[in-house]
Amino acid sequence: MRRRIYWLLPDLESARATMDDLLLARIEERHIRFVAREGSDMSDLHAASVLETSDVVRSAEMGLILGAGVGALLGALVAVHYPIIGDEPQWGLAGALAVAGALFGTWASTMIGISTPSKRLTRFMPQIEQGQLLLMVDVPVWRVQEVEARLLALHPEAHLEGTEPDIPAFP
Repeated sequence: MRRRIYWLLPDLESARATMDDLLLARIEERHIRFVAREGSDMSDLHAASVLETSDVVRSAEMGLILGAGVGALLGALVAVHYPIIGDEPQWGLAGALAVAGALFGTWASTMIGISTPSKRLTRFMPQIEQGQLLLMVDVPVWRVQEVEARLLALHPEAHLEGTEPDIPAFP
């Protein structure tokens, strides 16, 4: 189980130094991510992916649920009122339309969600637009206090923005 710690860093040099200190503290690079203003030079830093900076995962979940529901409802209406063979309802058609609706809903909503900023990061957007960098580091629960204390001691210019108790399993 991991916790996500958020830090705001004032500039690129501070971000690089913080990355080095986290690597020396044996935090794997894949658990360290940075978010910066569009067009910033992120060389030598592990930039956050689109899955972490957009609302694509939440949108996909909503599309799956809504698409399956609408598909099942439409499938049930078609199965009862317009049976393909005979006069009996075709319940297999309802299931097939529910699956098709779920797939279409997921696809359509991810197209929308990929262009929507993450709800988890909206509180940091004003600082990021001013040129600060957001550091997201995922650490085991038992190392949260150790990592926070280390960064507070080594980087007084950084600002601790808190921890998130439940980091998303995906991404």
